[in-house]
Amino acid sequence: MKITRYLRLWAACARYSVIRMMMFRLDFTMWALVELFWMGVNVALVSVIYLHTESIAGWSKYEMLLLVGSSMLTQRILMGLFWSNLFELGKNVRSGNFDFFVAQPGNLLFMASTRKLDLDSLANSLVAIGIVVYAAKQLALTPSVGDIALYALTILSAVVIHYSILVCVVSLTFWIIKTEGVEGSYFTLTEFSRLPKEAFGGILKVIFVWLLPVVVMSNVPARVLRDGFQWQGFAWLIGCAVVWFLFAVWLFHRGVRRYSSASS
Repeated sequence: MKITRYLRLWAACARYSVIRMMMFRLDFTMWALVELFWMGVNVALVSVIYLHTESIAGWSKYEMLLLVGSSMLTQRILMGLFWSNLFELGKNVRSGNFDFFVAQPGNLLFMASTRKLDLDSLANSLVAIGIVVYAAKQLALTPSVGDIALYALTILSAVVIHYSILVCVVSLTFWIIKTEGVEGSYFTLTEFSRLPKEAFGGILKVIFVWLLPVVVMSNVPARVLRDGFQWQGFAWLIGCAVVWFLFAVWLFHRGVRRYSSASS
């Protein structure tokens, strides 16, 4: 069965990543600490801001922490599972190393975007979960098993949207020479995901809430825990995940048609 085969392939890649991490433990520790420091700075920033105000766009300190933790969780999972592979995809296309993936039996996008895992990011996703749990306790939230399952589904949908948009960005490599600057700009835009939707208005709301749903990706999961299931936001997030993923797959394969080996 195809799904079982791809799961075995992914498990083999995970084993390879663990072995590689054991060979470069200092590298793993250093990058894990760098990410942990970045997460600590974001949490500290929330604490400093709320020393001077009771709420931002109607969100209290611990509601904002719930939002920030959900955004971090999505980004850590994305970075852990896909980022290194997508970042190297552009370089592989330009250098001709993309031939390695073309020659492999299996779905090309799957093979090219799941070869490596960044275990330091995955480890820090546990820290992000800890932030979400801490914020929920401070808010005296008691989500049901169904709410937690919906939260997990919304986080998964947010990861799919992030992944799909990044696939679209790196697929531009098949038409233009370099996309590193565009990738960096995208991550700058995702900084807005740590803000509540109510903080946006006018053209910014159109761009960051509806066109590039970076705000929806963190707001919907946090609202599931805070307010329970709300079908409008849930349906919009799931719909965005499906549309963006289908478009990313289409664009990637359109780009692959233009690929010709650059190796000797």
